[in-house]
Amino acid sequence: QVQLRESGGGLVQAGGSLRLSCAASGGTFDNVAMGWFRQAAGKGREFVASINWSGGLKYYAESVKGRFTISRDSAKTTVYLQMNSLKPEDTAVYSCARHSRFRSSGPFYREYEYDSWGQGTQVTVSS
Repeated sequence: QVQLRESGGGLVQAGGSLRLSCAASGGTFDNVAMGWFRQAAGKGREFVASINWSGGLKYYAESVKGRFTISRDSAKTTVYLQMNSLKPEDTAVYSCARHSRFRSSGPFYREYEYDSWGQGTQVTVSS
């Protein structure tokens, strides 16, 4: 059974940084893309960033481009989201997800293309 477990969330002041981790187990992850999404209170879930199966291609939402960096370890079992220059509008529950297609081309921003999701980790940015 596929399991995705996020960690690293918390409370941080505006301008600060956090690093989120997503530990994957129970399935195949080395030939699929992985993504991060977020959902603020009272809003729908939105795409944040994605990384292809090899780690060589990365995609970002315009709102986080230049501030967030997605990466994955060589074993392809952990995905990271480094978040710098955080803003209050970044406050949300952040979830990682596994893309459903083998070695698919990007940018992997469509929710319905992901078949497994983690529970999420809360990120709160104070002003």
